[in-house]
Amino acid sequence: MALTFVAGSAHVRTPATSANLGPGFDALGLALSLHDELSASVTDAGFRVEISGEGAGELPTDAGHLVVRAMLATFDELGERPPGLAVSCVNHIPQARGLGSSSAAIVGGVLLARGLVIGGEARLDDAGALRVAAKLEGHPDNVAPCLLGGFTIAWTEGAGARAVTIDTHPGVRPTVFVPAERGYTASARRALPPEVPHADAAFNAGRSALLVHALTNDPTLLLAATEDRLHQGYRAESMPGTASLVAGLRSVGVAAAVSGAGPSVLAFTEVPGDFRAGREWRAVSLGVDGTGALAKGSMVRHAERSTVAAGRTS
Repeated sequence: MALTFVAGSAHVRTPATSANLGPGFDALGLALSLHDELSASVTDAGFRVEISGEGAGELPTDAGHLVVRAMLATFDELGERPPGLAVSCVNHIPQARGLGSSSAAIVGGVLLARGLVIGGEARLDDAGALRVAAKLEGHPDNVAPCLLGGFTIAWTEGAGARAVTIDTHPGVRPTVFVPAERGYTASARRALPPEVPHADAAFNAGRSALLVHALTNDPTLLLAATEDRLHQGYRAESMPGTASLVAGLRSVGVAAAVSGAGPSVLAFTEVPGDFRAGREWRAVSLGVDGTGALAKGSMVRHAERSTVAAGRTS
């Protein structure tokens, strides 16, 4: 069946995210209250992107932009591409810092495309949107919290990515430390060995389970729950400043971990006022975004839905 495109614009707000959260490599993620604002409309021909904020003057402004690429992949999933697109991106999420800027672009693109199709949600529900976004990103740990909000556990099975989202304890009060330097997921993954000791895998399995309890019920356990042996140590040599800051925060009792592939650092609880991270770090106190990506006009429906991808618990 041919698609009918809406005459106006679609608008989406997507949150920053932090993945891994210490031991939950490629599985756990957290949505943060820092957002990109995206809009798009169908045009007669061509692909045009206007960018302000983070990435302006650096990111592609044509079909090579990640939002457009995600939109086109979603239109292919829906069955038909429009002749052209005009896209606007107001970016607040730092690029290439381990805060999910690519996932925010991908999820935004998926939802913009769906929003530009009459009956788009009936053709591609949130479970389908998660599968498309995770396929584009390569793993679901960032796209899941970006789409669904809150604290998410994501996994992949035969049909693709699935996730559940769980409400966090009020004592979880994230602060991100963002450096001027950038990092890239591909190079960070190359630092990881093809195999790890069985004892380290068992260690992380236990800490990941504990982290679920700590984030949702008992934040006093976060320091122990965020210990990791699978990825942070292997990446420390390429990000010495990040490793040093994580160690410094943990030495004063603050549960901290590398945010995603870095180089940003995520602290889960309040940081002492006398702690000095250094001038190279910008500290930003954020809340947990419990809603996830929002399309214009869908805030109430999105917040109230009871089944998302695999489900929501509290």
